[in-house]
Amino acid sequence: MAREDNHTTTVALLDGFANGDPDDVLRLGDLLKDFGPAAFGMLLFLGVLPAFIPVPGVGGAVGGPLVILVGVQLLLGMRKLWLPGFLARRGPHRSAMMRFRQRMAPWLRRLEKLVRPRMTAFLDNRIALSFTGLLLVLLGVLLALPIPFTNYVFGFLLLLFAFALLERDGALLLVAWIAGGIAVVVFGFLSGNLVEATTALLARWF
Repeated sequence: MAREDNHTTTVALLDGFANGDPDDVLRLGDLLKDFGPAAFGMLLFLGVLPAFIPVPGVGGAVGGPLVILVGVQLLLGMRKLWLPGFLARRGPHRSAMMRFRQRMAPWLRRLEKLVRPRMTAFLDNRIALSFTGLLLVLLGVLLALPIPFTNYVFGFLLLLFAFALLERDGALLLVAWIAGGIAVVVFGFLSGNLVEATTALLARWF
């Protein structure tokens, strides 16, 4: 599923993932190997999918760590996505991609009409990518926390980041920064969720 064709859209890629035997497991290592730098956006896109599963706790538990993994690597300035072996050998069932396509394709097509490669300096700037990574780490932590009625909120927000990275749209990335910053302040700092999570993590370590 190479990304050599610059005209291949995200929805078209989703269609390709969804077509086939519903019982197939789409291994992340195979899906991402030909994407180059765009692999960060594609892993983020795939990591967001569980957020739209209407089962409490599942979306955050699965999607949160994947979002954090992308965020940490961007924060560190990595130019090539790294996947641990146990994760590369796993991935979503094709049936899950089918359900996601049926539910989200109309909205994704509307979003796709608005995005295009522009202001690409934001996608190549080391500081900008690190800031993107920091926001993704914080949003990934929030997604993983059991905050009621927020999975869809974080899911749609993280799709903005995913589309910005996949389509090299710096303008959309700016929008995602603003929306992501607001979400971190409102759901993280003002509510105390991030503080509680950090305190619990430090207590476990020390």
